[in-house]
Amino acid sequence: MNGSSEATLGRHLARRLVEIGVKDIFAVPGDFNLVLLDHLIAEPELKLVGCCNELNAGYAADGYARRRGVGACCVTFTVGGLSVINAIAGAYSENLPVICIVGGPNSNDYGTNRILHHTIGIPNFSQELRCFEQVTCAQVVLKDLEDSHDLIDKAISTALLQSKPVYISVSCNLAGEPHPSFSRAPIPYALPEKLSNPQSLQAAVEHAAQFLNAAVKPVLVVGSNVRVAKAQAAVLELADAAGYPTAVMPAGKGLFPESHEHFIGTYWGAVSTPYALEIVESADAYMFVGPVFNDYSSVGYSLLLKKEKMILVQPHRITVGGGASYGCILMNDFLKALAKALKKNTTAHENFQRIYIPPGTCLHAKNAKNEALKINQLFHYIQKMLTPDNAVLAETGDSWFNCQNLKLPDGCLFEFQMQYGSIGWSVGALLGFAQASKDKRVIACIGDGSFQVTCQDISTMIRNGQNNIIFLINNGGYTIEVEIHDGPYNVIKNWNYTALVDAIHNNEGKCWTTKVKTEKELQQAIEKTLKEKHDCLCFIEVIAHKDDTSRELLEWGSRVSAANSRPHNPQ
Repeated sequence: MNGSSEATLGRHLARRLVEIGVKDIFAVPGDFNLVLLDHLIAEPELKLVGCCNELNAGYAADGYARRRGVGACCVTFTVGGLSVINAIAGAYSENLPVICIVGGPNSNDYGTNRILHHTIGIPNFSQELRCFEQVTCAQVVLKDLEDSHDLIDKAISTALLQSKPVYISVSCNLAGEPHPSFSRAPIPYALPEKLSNPQSLQAAVEHAAQFLNAAVKPVLVVGSNVRVAKAQAAVLELADAAGYPTAVMPAGKGLFPESHEHFIGTYWGAVSTPYALEIVESADAYMFVGPVFNDYSSVGYSLLLKKEKMILVQPHRITVGGGASYGCILMNDFLKALAKALKKNTTAHENFQRIYIPPGTCLHAKNAKNEALKINQLFHYIQKMLTPDNAVLAETGDSWFNCQNLKLPDGCLFEFQMQYGSIGWSVGALLGFAQASKDKRVIACIGDGSFQVTCQDISTMIRNGQNNIIFLINNGGYTIEVEIHDGPYNVIKNWNYTALVDAIHNNEGKCWTTKVKTEKELQQAIEKTLKEKHDCLCFIEVIAHKDDTSRELLEWGSRVSAANSRPHNPQ
């Protein structure tokens, strides 16, 4: 690095991002980050993706991290930072390493009695930092060049090690400043290798193998923390060795191949896929790998599970039978060692095959040209679209339940935000996920209420030449909330969604929209999407009846409502 323009703080940060796998950074400009953005875009391997608002930039970094393993966004101080923080909180809840970069005040203003714009009007600039302390695993404020190299490395390495977001604030007057510590290409990261405690690992494997080998009909259930532990291959190895029927928890969908001979569907309590509930809850031993048990995944705390029958496998800890707990163990190491210690037992899977009756096909319209389209017909056709070259994103709402019932072909990816459940997540996440997935055509199922929250960044998808397929389900409101607790606040103003997207398109870029009301129109729209418009962003507005919801949402909503409305118990 000879020229000072390449030895600046901003350029060094850009090179560090590229090194860890970030090729796109999602940003919204503001006066405190403008110079920083100049130096980020000067890095030839880093593309700046300008977003319409900070919330979507954060959601996009979330979606990007789901595919690339790490994402990044860049916003301005406080007005931008507090706008992006909801998305960063969501990334924290989902264990996604997102590097949130904020262009901060001039370094000379710290410690003075000055009041700055974009703040709440008091001479103290720590409000944003204190907020981010609650939703990130590390926070650094770069106020001088000498410490910046070390602080950047501290933040980024912590994000990668803990698989959580971090916050980096860069003083606006320092982003373009050169320093000798930035004059060379950065030394590659050498993150400390995580190791299992051998004694703890051996004891856990022996205990778990004894527990499972003594069981008559054990089962295996896969949860979302398998992603954090990067243990998908180890889970598959265990499933092959054990012979147990294998289910996924809802947020674990896509982490286990659904073509596997022992896959039985989604275990989600009362809203499980057919017969998965009966097989899991009737087992005399169940091993949950990477689960997250909350009121949503437990359907209002209604799972009929007993701790004494459970082996709980988390990324660094194993608990057997609700009693003995073994720490300092990596999930990968445990699963691989356990696979070698288990006796094959297919009893529970044979039971599943005895009771299983394939679900019926949806009823097709007698007059497909005129009869109103039903949601189960929509997902019947989405199922037929899926190939290994697709990915599916499901927005918070009834799409959660309908998409759970899709059978994913090998290679077809699946994402949704189960823990945080932020309505509107999917638009920004679709932008980021697709930007990281040039090998996939991404299909998103989004409700009209959610779309109204974050629709602007359809613009950014078109601008970046994405060919996503968006099914906008127009049923007049927040359907998921209707089924938990109804009221007039769940009814929204109806928009002409296709006309809105046409206006956003404005004949710049490739975008095609259509509105469908019947099965025949849907068939024609999908055919055009897959053939003539294969290289376009395709937006299909599906007109649905407001009460056309999945059976699973009706059941789930009533149970979550009951959990929310439990009477106060002062004891």
